[in-house]
Amino acid sequence: MKRPGPLLTLLAGLVLGLFMLTLNATSGTKTASSSYSEASPSASPKAPAKTSPTPSVTPSPTPSPSKPPVANANYAGRTDDDAASVAVSVRNGKAVAYFCDGRYKEAWLRGRVNNNGSMKLTAPNGAVLDGRIQQGKKITGTVKDEGRPYTFTADKAVKPSGLWRATAKVRGAKIDGGWIVLPNGRQTGIVTRDGKATSAPRIDPETGAVTVDGQQLTAQPVTP
Repeated sequence: MKRPGPLLTLLAGLVLGLFMLTLNATSGTKTASSSYSEASPSASPKAPAKTSPTPSVTPSPTPSPSKPPVANANYAGRTDDDAASVAVSVRNGKAVAYFCDGRYKEAWLRGRVNNNGSMKLTAPNGAVLDGRIQQGKKITGTVKDEGRPYTFTADKAVKPSGLWRATAKVRGAKIDGGWIVLPNGRQTGIVTRDGKATSAPRIDPETGAVTVDGQQLTAQPVTP
């Protein structure tokens, strides 16, 4: 029998090589790049969540108690030069005052009283009173009338001392009278008849009774 020749052996080797090449193409071997792409990416570590600091609560300051209004009271006294009298009536944070020399000069003043006892009262004729209550016992200050300042001290007054006023029609004339009764009983007052000022007659400080031009009137304590 003849052995297969070299050509047959070569053909057999070629067929075997083609078979092996076809097998590799069919089954395939994963490459390194494909393996890398399919691998699960490693998770990046999460940064710790920021927590807002708890705001500190500042306690509200305790409000200081407001100073109470000045007490209701009446005051009466003289100017330092003894030229005129001054009376002030304080009620519920308001004040009315009367400045009078007992002859022709007078002024009715009004305004508010601050919690510290200070006050600035004004009159229609332009007079101004600047004063302050001192520990509830007296008022010290200045009345400026017709450009002239009068310093004064008015002590706390108890009825019948204080400020009085009477208005009426007497014999066709309009009467307006004002009186200041000091704690020692001294009186200063002016009565105007249709705007003309004259010295006022004395009043009874217990009742307020007064006779003007033959007609009896009753003066009343003055309050704001």
